[in-house]
Amino acid sequence: MALSDITDSAAPKASLLMVSHMIEASPRLVSIDWLAAAQTWQESKSLNLLKRHYAVSDEDFEFMDKNSLSINDPTQALLLNTIQQFKEYAEGQRKSFVLPLELSLGTEFQQRVWAALQEIPYGETISYAQLAANIGQPTAYRAVANANGKNPFSIVIPCHRVIASDGRLGGYTGGIDKKQYLLALEKETCRL
Repeated sequence: MALSDITDSAAPKASLLMVSHMIEASPRLVSIDWLAAAQTWQESKSLNLLKRHYAVSDEDFEFMDKNSLSINDPTQALLLNTIQQFKEYAEGQRKSFVLPLELSLGTEFQQRVWAALQEIPYGETISYAQLAANIGQPTAYRAVANANGKNPFSIVIPCHRVIASDGRLGGYTGGIDKKQYLLALEKETCRL
């Protein structure tokens, strides 16, 4: 598994840790996780889950700085493509991502929620209740919120576009400052 991080100087003091892996002879992203400013990749919230799911150990992970990635290695080329798409997103040139994602970490319900998240248009927000209704389970808003929080692909699957019914931001696994940043980047305004 190849890991890399990207840092945006305009973003809150944090990095995104991206993990790619070969699955059935095809490179796929398996996780994109926020890291706090002082946090190391070994402290990623998703690392233990990835180790269990793929039956790998710490030695199976290779951390690579974005500047040392090679286009000649398929998993590293995917990370470079992801970094490019994030750059385009941060510059307002990209409204959605086209990346091969491996969603097998999630349950069938979580995968349905994650698919519905990808239908929320750039720059718009919906409530957890509306998201629950969108998947045909209008009373499951708490379960939807939980699945939203387990989204393994921060930003790419835009869980930051889901807010509370009263217009407040609600939670965000990466932290409210990151959610505010992403919504502002997409020119969405929300009250705290």
